[in-house]
Amino acid sequence: MRELEKLLKTLANKRRLLILKYLKENKKASVGEIAGAINLSFRSTSKHLAILSAADVVNRDQQGLQIFYSLNDIQKQPVKFILGNLI
Repeated sequence: MRELEKLLKTLANKRRLLILKYLKENKKASVGEIAGAINLSFRSTSKHLAILSAADVVNRDQQGLQIFYSLNDIQKQPVKFILGNLI
């Protein structure tokens, strides 16, 4: 039950949902690309991505000095439902 609660709290945020929507449409992006697309500072975007990464909702891939994020291919049912309904 606690794991589900943590996951739902992770997803219950407008900015994080915008990040997920962007990644759903673009597959893979750097923090800067995501920040620019959702009109949020680099620092705030990084914090939201860290929360999504800790919950295994997104994958993190460091290439040199840049970090790229993508949606985790293996999603839990609540995440699949939300991703399926993001427009």
